[in-house]
Amino acid sequence: MGQIIVNLDVEMAKRKISLGELAERVGLTQANLSILKTGKARAVRFSTLEAICRELGCQPGDLLEYREEGQQP
Repeated sequence: MGQIIVNLDVEMAKRKISLGELAERVGLTQANLSILKTGKARAVRFSTLEAICRELGCQPGDLLEYREEGQQP
């Protein structure tokens, strides 16, 4: 069994954007964006993913990655 890895922190660091600034730009609370950033979210809306990609200038595949159990990053 595998898992979905969220690389939001990496993309945010590349663009030097804070959690608070991104949350404001995409219309989420910092708490909800933090849940997504830490990989604790159970689901993400396409509209949220679109807004994050728009603000970070990235693709969904830059943010989400599928990893098999035991597979190294």
